[in-house]
Amino acid sequence: MKILITGGAGFIGSNLADVLMGQGQEVTVIDNLSVGKASNIAHHLSSDRFHFVNDSILNVTMLERLVRRADLIYHLAAVVGPKYVVEDPLGTIVTNVRGTENVLELAFKYWVRCVVASSSEVYGKSTVVPLSEDDDRLLGSTTVNRWSYSDAKAIDEYFAFAYARKGLPVSAVRYFNAYGPRLDPRGYGSVIARFISQALRGEAMTIYDDGVQTRCFTYVADTIEGTMKAATVQEAVGQVFNIGSDRETSINELAQLIRRLTGSTSEVVHVPYETAYGPAFEETRRRVPDVKRAREVLGFEPATSLEEGLQRTLDWFRGTAAGE
Repeated sequence: MKILITGGAGFIGSNLADVLMGQGQEVTVIDNLSVGKASNIAHHLSSDRFHFVNDSILNVTMLERLVRRADLIYHLAAVVGPKYVVEDPLGTIVTNVRGTENVLELAFKYWVRCVVASSSEVYGKSTVVPLSEDDDRLLGSTTVNRWSYSDAKAIDEYFAFAYARKGLPVSAVRYFNAYGPRLDPRGYGSVIARFISQALRGEAMTIYDDGVQTRCFTYVADTIEGTMKAATVQEAVGQVFNIGSDRETSINELAQLIRRLTGSTSEVVHVPYETAYGPAFEETRRRVPDVKRAREVLGFEPATSLEEGLQRTLDWFRGTAAGE
């Protein structure tokens, strides 16, 4: 198949490219490297089955050339990571909304199946546990930049469902805290990347707020498996799926686990959210996915334990540091 990955030089996108290349597919990546890194895909550049376009999904002319020759699109391009979102809410909205509009409009024009990557962020600060795909969203004020990402991804889903009602084979996946090799301390999965980086350098491991807040961390190989099933299972068309582990872990527990795995003697300290994100930042206390739909429709079941996934991630960080 000829497969297009938008944002394919990013953390999840590049890991997806690895799997697809391993299957013998022909893969094209479009990424403007604003968040993604050329080093994430460098090992594929010599292959005649791999094509890299250093451009933005906002460039409709270029995007159309790529979409019209694709059999399948994984739309992962987005501004991700709290730091980027808070610092540049306009860029977040334009890229995440207009970019998705471009991709789906062209997918509809050339009738290409598409999977749209969304996020658990669409649930906002809902206190429902676990969160199912049809649950209500709960967001803060529009004056808080934090929630612009949530709204942008929700609009992405609205676009997807609107095109699905017109017959386009499109699905959406909501990621829950994916982590693994190629994590960026400033981007997606920043808490694990930050903790590992700090622990390996012997620096204080910084936990925002009291650390009692919880998340469900999902190893990237499991994230990709769920994404690929959403792209290939016929019953997935027109639906959205939580893709994540349902193991709930507090940030305090996560820090101690990484400290133990690294053998670090780093001090663990707590700092206010405003230290990193400014005074108007808001966060949700718990976020746990209901994975029943993904299990029943896709046959998705995360297989990697947190301990195993963190060890693999740590090995990658150590290998990267050794190569510098």
